[in-house]
Amino acid sequence: MRIRVPATTANLGPGFDSCGLALTLYLTLEIGEVSSKWEIEHDLGAGIPHDETNVIITTALSLASDLTPHTLKMTCDIPPARGLGSSSAAVVAGIELANFLGKLGLTKERKVEIAAQMEGHPDNVAPAVLGNLVVGAKLEDADFYVRHLFPNCAILAFIPKTELLTSHSRNVLPSELPYKEAVSASAISNVMIAAVLQNDMKLAGEMMERDLWHEKYRAELVPHLAQIREMARGEGAYATCLSGAGPTVLIFAPQDKKLNLMRKLEDFDTEANVLALEVEGSGSLLYE
Repeated sequence: MRIRVPATTANLGPGFDSCGLALTLYLTLEIGEVSSKWEIEHDLGAGIPHDETNVIITTALSLASDLTPHTLKMTCDIPPARGLGSSSAAVVAGIELANFLGKLGLTKERKVEIAAQMEGHPDNVAPAVLGNLVVGAKLEDADFYVRHLFPNCAILAFIPKTELLTSHSRNVLPSELPYKEAVSASAISNVMIAAVLQNDMKLAGEMMERDLWHEKYRAELVPHLAQIREMARGEGAYATCLSGAGPTVLIFAPQDKKLNLMRKLEDFDTEANVLALEVEGSGSLLYE
C-alpha cells in the first residue's frame, strides 16, 4: 500500500494562517514488510532521519503507540524549507500511516483536526488532507473549515536554491497591528475569498497583492518577490505572492500567459527551479 500527500501553499497573500491550496507535488510513502524496527528508505539527504525519529513515524506513534514497525520507502518532490508544505505533508503522512496500520477509522475531518493541532494552524494541513482550496479557522474551542474549488488558472512556482525556515520568517512579523490596519487587512482578505468563490481571478489577484498581514514584513528576506511581481504584472499575471513563509514565489495567471512567464522566470534566475503546477483536488490518499 502507498500513502500520497500533496504539497500545499499557504496564505495566498492576505489569507494569512487561514487559506491554503493543494498543489501537484507529492510525498509518497510505500508501506513494506513488518520489521523489528522502523526503517525509512529514501534518498532525500542526511538531514532527514531513516529511523523512528523521522517526523512521519513520531506522528504515527503519537496517535497509536503500539504500531508494529514496518519498512517504508519514501519519495518526495516537495522541496524542504521552501514554503510548499513539506513539514505538513510529513505530518499528514504520519496520520495516514497510523490510521492504516492502527485501523483507527479516522474521518477526513478528524485528520484535519489532529494535523492542525500538531502544526498550530490549518492553512497547510487542511488542503493536504482535503485537496483544493481550504479556508480554515482554528479557534480555542473549535475548528472550522470550508473546502472549495479554485478557479482555473496557470500556477507557476519560482523556487530559489536558498532555504528559508518558517521560524526565521515568522520572527520578522510584528506582535500586533493597529486596529485600523487590521480592519483593512481583514477586508482585503474577505474580498479575495469572495472573488475566488465567484471565479473572478482578476479581482482575487488584485487582493492577493494587497496583503497587509505579513508580506511587507518579510520583504527583506525575499527581495525577489517585488522584482518578480513587477515582471509578472507586465506580462498580464493575475497575482504574485509568497508561498507560505517563502522563499518560493507563486504566480497566478491566465493559461495563455503560462509559457511566456515560465521563460521570464527562468531568465530571472538560472539557478532557481521553475515549475508549472496545478491545483490538486484529491488531498491525502491511500492506494495500492
